[in-house]
Amino acid sequence: MFQLLFMVIFSEMAVIMVLSFKTPLRKLTLMVLDRVKRGRGPLMVKTVAATIAVVMISSVYSMMTIQKRWIDDGSANPTEQILMVKHLLEATLMGGVLFLAFMIDKLHHYIRELRIRRKSMEAIKKQGPEYGKPSGSEKVKALEGEVTTLQAKLKQLESDLKTKTKEMDAAEANAVALRKQSEGFLLEYDRLLEENQNLRNQLESLEQSPSRLGNKKNT
Repeated sequence: MFQLLFMVIFSEMAVIMVLSFKTPLRKLTLMVLDRVKRGRGPLMVKTVAATIAVVMISSVYSMMTIQKRWIDDGSANPTEQILMVKHLLEATLMGGVLFLAFMIDKLHHYIRELRIRRKSMEAIKKQGPEYGKPSGSEKVKALEGEVTTLQAKLKQLESDLKTKTKEMDAAEANAVALRKQSEGFLLEYDRLLEENQNLRNQLESLEQSPSRLGNKKNT
């Protein structure tokens, strides 16, 4: 039992070492793993892993039972100590087998993904350095579109400028008209003041003329 577990662990470690370095054995190992993951291979692997997990849990449970017996009895006999060491070694080796199998599965998955990405990158490079980039005609069209957009913006700005200029001219014209109107009002006001003064003078002269006539008659 222990010899089989040790052989499996060393085999898994060897597989991990082979997958970690780019060697001729790496391709062969990847091909074997690819075939194992096809068809009924995954089901068989899961069945073996589940069996190992159940046996490991059983060993752990036995260890817990022995430890509980030690606590209840207050002492441990040599037979139980040997069984404790046996179950501990079994659980450790089975856990190592499952962990290394998980590592192999993930390492194989990452290597396969890396190979797929490398192949896609090589295919892109073979199609030309300008693959994925806009062609000359597309660049020209893009530039023409930008020029058209800028021209439209320029026309809009010119139209806005003309509108603002017209508004400013109209405002200046209104200001000039108001100034002229105010000057006309001031002139009219001065004229009315002058006429008012003239009328007052005339009234005063008319008032003084009868008094002069009365004075002459009295003399």
